[in-house]
Amino acid sequence: MKHILSSRIFLPALLGWAATSLFSVSHADERRFAYSYEVLTYIPGSVELESWMTWKDRDNGFGRFDFRHELELGVTEKFRLGLYFADWRYQEGQGESFHDFAVEGIYNLSNANTDWIGASVYGEVKFAKDFLELEGKLLLQKNFGPLAIVYNAIIEAEWEDPDLVTTKGVVGQTGGISYMFSPHFTGGFELLSETEFPGWGASGDTSLFFGPNVSFRGGKHYLTAAALWEMTETGEPDFQIRTIWGIDF
Repeated sequence: MKHILSSRIFLPALLGWAATSLFSVSHADERRFAYSYEVLTYIPGSVELESWMTWKDRDNGFGRFDFRHELELGVTEKFRLGLYFADWRYQEGQGESFHDFAVEGIYNLSNANTDWIGASVYGEVKFAKDFLELEGKLLLQKNFGPLAIVYNAIIEAEWEDPDLVTTKGVVGQTGGISYMFSPHFTGGFELLSETEFPGWGASGDTSLFFGPNVSFRGGKHYLTAAALWEMTETGEPDFQIRTIWGIDF
C-alpha cells in the first residue's frame, strides 16, 4: 500500500515537471496515443529512444509497474524497426523481475492524410527463457486536419514453461481520438479491449478500458500519457496509466 500511495504523489509531479520542460523546445515526432499505434511515414536513418511505464492497480491491493525501453530505427520511409532492450516489472510484495526482450517491425501501406484511410501492419516477437510471444496488428488511421482517429486490431499467441507447452491466445483492439489544440499539445480519449483464449479453447472474459489521453511535445522530446478505467468486471486491473517519453536523435 505504501508503494501505491507514494506513486500517486510521485507520478503527477513527474508528469508536471516533464510537461513544463518540453516547452523550452519547439517540435517533436508524432505520438498522440499511449495504447494505440499510429499510421506514420518514417525518416530513413532516424533514431528515436522511448521509455514506457505502465502502472496497473486493483482495489484488492494489487499494484504493478511495467517498464519498456525501446530504440526505434527508421529503415525506409515505409518501414521502422524497434528493439526493446528489456521489458521488466515491479510488483508490490514481489519486487523487480525481468520479463523479456522484444523486436518489432512496422510497415506502412497508405497515408493517413492523403489516402482515404491510412494503414500499416505490425509484427512483434517477445522472447525470454521459458517464454515466447508473437503479436500481429493491423493499424488504421484517418486524419482530418488537427483531428486524428485511430484503430488497432490485435492478435497474440503466447507459449510459456520450460517446454513452451502452455499456450494462450489474446484477441484485442484499441481505438482513439485525438485533437491537436496547438503544435505542443494534443488531447483526446482511448479505448482498450482484450479477450483471452487459454489453450486457444473457450474464450475468457472480455475486459474493456476507457479514459483520456494527452500528449506534450517540443523540440526532440515528447511525453504522452493515458489513464484508463475498467468498464467491465473481470480479474484485470481496475485502473491503469501509461506514460511514454521519447527523444529523437
